Amino acid sequence: MDKKEISKAVINRLPRYYRYLGDLLEKDVVRISSKELSKRMKVTASQIRQDLNNFGGFGQQGYGYNVEYLHTEIGKILGLDKQYNIIIIGAGNLGQALANYADFERRGFIVKGIFDVNPRLVGLTIRGIEIRNLDNLEEFVKMNQIDIAALALPKTQAPQVALDLASWGIKGFWNFAPTDYQLPDDVIVENVHLAESLMKLSYRLSEKYKSVDN
Repeated sequence: MDKKEISKAVINRLPRYYRYLGDLLEKDVVRISSKELSKRMKVTASQIRQDLNNFGGFGQQGYGYNVEYLHTEIGKILGLDKQYNIIIIGAGNLGQALANYADFERRGFIVKGIFDVNPRLVGLTIRGIEIRNLDNLEEFVKMNQIDIAALALPKTQAPQVALDLASWGIKGFWNFAPTDYQLPDDVIVENVHLAESLMKLSYRLSEKYKSVDN
């Protein structure tokens, strides 16, 4: 039986569901209806039901959703019941911010190494993790089971580093470099282009100001 293909839009909403359900858990909310959840998330109740029906539904008519159960199941869908080992390439301001974000470990993403070419940074530690010279990258990757590489590099350096990492077996890339890659088909890249995100915000603000002016 062929696996059902889930749309990118649905996948993009899953982390939001997970986050909102986590907030409800912290407030000791036991159950919630799709209507109540829609008010919190600004997503229609029918959209929530459609999204969750892609994975089996999880709700009970007249009861709604068990918050803890749904949070756990969405976590499994997102792969958060597994542990992923991460390396960060680039220990500048962005790389250091990523390394300092302690919430990664709570989600199962374990930072195993940080790498840079700057001799002023090599040897320093961030949350107990030593910044290593990029020359040691191949040996480290081959000696450790690394699942994800976070690339916080200049765009001139990033493509070759990504190619090298892919050739050493890394299948997941979290890309903060403002460039795209030509990598094997079995490699997964999640791009986080900060400047592009800011441009989208700029567009929406511009459109809002135009409507006010009119």
